[in-house]
Amino acid sequence: MTITRRDFLTSSLLALGCRYAVADSAMPPAPFGALPSARQLGWQRMETNAFLHFTVNTFTDKEWGDGDESPAVFNPVGFDADQIVLALKAGGMKGAILTCKHHDGFCLWPTHTTDHSIRFSPWKNGKGDIVREIANATARHGLRFGVYLSPWDRNNAEYGKPAYIATYRQQLTELLTWYGPVFEVWFDGANGGSGYYGGARETRTIDKHTYYDWPTTWALVRKLQPGASIFSDAGPDIRWVGNEKGIAGETCWETCDPVTADGGPGVPGDSQPSVLNTGTRFGSRWLPAECDVSIRPGWFWHERENGQVKTPDQLLDLYFESVGRGANLLLNVPPNRQGRVSPQDAEALAGFHRRCQTIFSKNLATGAKLKASNVRGQSLLFRPANLLDGNPDTYWATDDKMRTPELVVDFGQNIRCNVFRLREAIQFGQRIGAFALDAWQQGAWTQVAGATSIGSCRLLRLPAAIETPRLRLRITSSPVCIALADFGIFLDA
Repeated sequence: MTITRRDFLTSSLLALGCRYAVADSAMPPAPFGALPSARQLGWQRMETNAFLHFTVNTFTDKEWGDGDESPAVFNPVGFDADQIVLALKAGGMKGAILTCKHHDGFCLWPTHTTDHSIRFSPWKNGKGDIVREIANATARHGLRFGVYLSPWDRNNAEYGKPAYIATYRQQLTELLTWYGPVFEVWFDGANGGSGYYGGARETRTIDKHTYYDWPTTWALVRKLQPGASIFSDAGPDIRWVGNEKGIAGETCWETCDPVTADGGPGVPGDSQPSVLNTGTRFGSRWLPAECDVSIRPGWFWHERENGQVKTPDQLLDLYFESVGRGANLLLNVPPNRQGRVSPQDAEALAGFHRRCQTIFSKNLATGAKLKASNVRGQSLLFRPANLLDGNPDTYWATDDKMRTPELVVDFGQNIRCNVFRLREAIQFGQRIGAFALDAWQQGAWTQVAGATSIGSCRLLRLPAAIETPRLRLRITSSPVCIALADFGIFLDA
């Protein structure tokens, strides 16, 4: 007779007198709505990544280059990829996305497609490769590497014509085949306008809906880097959050159906920011938001902004308003003219990460008694204790008909807390529509917090710490049974 893992686990638990058995009828919840792909799921679990805006603009003191900059201006004599990546790692970043080519068209790698590149700069006598050095440094230090390749090219004489698309795809092919695994490919929505364009010095407009033939370009990414998530205003894997402030909507659904200003299907460069910011409840596509924001006022390094670097507390606020609302944070940290992260930026990053570690290092729910109003099939597989094991693949689930369950966390004594974290088991879709948190105070339950969307992560902060012996989580709206992977209770002292 063959003994299955479930049979073995059930008999072992019963022998130990456990309350929950692993019943054959206790199957995982049925998936609900649009679901994340494996690449999206992996991307969402990264939560915090860095942007590296670095090009000729760093040396010309511009935000957008015109395309007529001489490659000779690019000379980061102290460039140190390890220093850059280690500063990002000290800030808790999991990946780094490099602006391999911004709108000015200058390429940070020795491309075969144009002379407007690092090959014609004085740095390392034209033998250098910024893309390779950053890619190798991320690999050495345990971060993942991503690429930004601007569709708009203010230098290229063929921009606006069919020939440029072939060039653009060749550049993308180089980036996706020369530098190892890529976790994200970032496509900007800014395209078309005035530029140098090989000396024409004119304004060129393109049809954002048709010129780039995005489906063919996305298919190229899928072929060359099947594990890479693709970002643009409208996906197909990651959507823009609709602003450059790093802030997701208070309600921010993981599903979204982007639309243009006239109500048609959204495309890169033409999608309604308000829809991107909140997502679409019960949307047809799993399309999580990414919140891009710079640690400085500008995207590129400017000496005059050295005194305007965001503080650790400001970065923490952004974390709560991005990751804490189910999105990912993409924090820009621009290298300076030496080719390093400036001390002000590095200190702010490290301070931010220390703040996060201090807050989230101790889950006050650990060791408390958890009592759920319902457990799916009374199975150990779905018990509320799964909320505390740190494993996103285990979860508390309820029976199909139990859509508004409650969970009481009994600490056995008064504790002080002011930060709460919830995560759904999003591999089964975004299910919960709203929830509330109650504290036991003066002999009765008092609601202290509540919100709508949870998704990959929901963080709530109270204005002041409360003292209570018990907390209660109430799911107040859900179209189907719940699947909750994490419940954290913390004190930000």
